[in-house]
Amino acid sequence: MGAIEIFAGVVVLLSLIKLITLLVSPKSWINFASKLWKNPSAMAFVSLILGAIVFYYLIQELTIIQIFAVMLFTMLLFALTFASYSKEFYPMLQKFAKQGILKKGWLPILIWVILLIWAIKELFLTPI
Repeated sequence: MGAIEIFAGVVVLLSLIKLITLLVSPKSWINFASKLWKNPSAMAFVSLILGAIVFYYLIQELTIIQIFAVMLFTMLLFALTFASYSKEFYPMLQKFAKQGILKKGWLPILIWVILLIWAIKELFLTPI
């Protein structure tokens, strides 16, 4: 079993645990999630490190274009989920707009810009 299969297995396992917990005891999931998010700096650091590790292994077997294609699929699933909660989600977007996204979100934005430049280079500047 390679890294990609292990990552897929982790997603399956965590998703099943989350789904079953949400169906059986939504309050338990909320309590667990609130504990995870109590320290946003630690959550960001762990996410950054794990994201870098996953990306390292993904880029060994996939192109940046394939990764972006999968990200589109994931974005659409998130959009489907957030569409059901648009009344709750929209005020958060307004808060981001008022505060300025760069204040707290500069690191993810920087990562996105780097990945976008890489994808643009591969899509439009790399000879076929």
